[in-house]
Amino acid sequence: MATPRININAQIRAPELRVIGADGQNLGVLETKEALAQAKALGLDLIEVSPAATPPVAKIMDYGKFQYEQQKKEREVRAKSHTTETKSIQVTVTEGEHDLTRKARNAAEWLREGHRVKVELQLRGRYKYMDPKFLQERLDRFVKLIPEEYKVAEAPQRGPRGIATTLEKSTKKS
Repeated sequence: MATPRININAQIRAPELRVIGADGQNLGVLETKEALAQAKALGLDLIEVSPAATPPVAKIMDYGKFQYEQQKKEREVRAKSHTTETKSIQVTVTEGEHDLTRKARNAAEWLREGHRVKVELQLRGRYKYMDPKFLQERLDRFVKLIPEEYKVAEAPQRGPRGIATTLEKSTKKS
């Protein structure tokens, strides 16, 4: 991810800037030369913080401190971001009740964590040719065992290995 280039001091090309002082107060719209002179008098830098605004916004502060604050903000954003994975559970037609409940508990835990869960009813050998309604009922029976609130993200689809559906955490507010 490329960070936008930040103009400081003589790199600023705008004729006028809205300047924010070192103490955070708004100094108003000044000419760039005048703002640079004020920054130099304080022994600080003039940093263009919002080049897209009209007029661009610049701040008088130490450039090292500005870089540190930017990095700190980026770290906070990265820490708060949560990547969702698609977890997978495979179920067979002949799976026992205890195994199904254990797998359903695992799926519920993953849904609570915010992950998507792909449930696959694996069909091997002669099970591939069984009645589609029966197979759909088997998949539904497992999905109903999941104790967590969920919504179906992808409807059940027949694939080369069997029938699969994807579930997501429900966004309902109770």
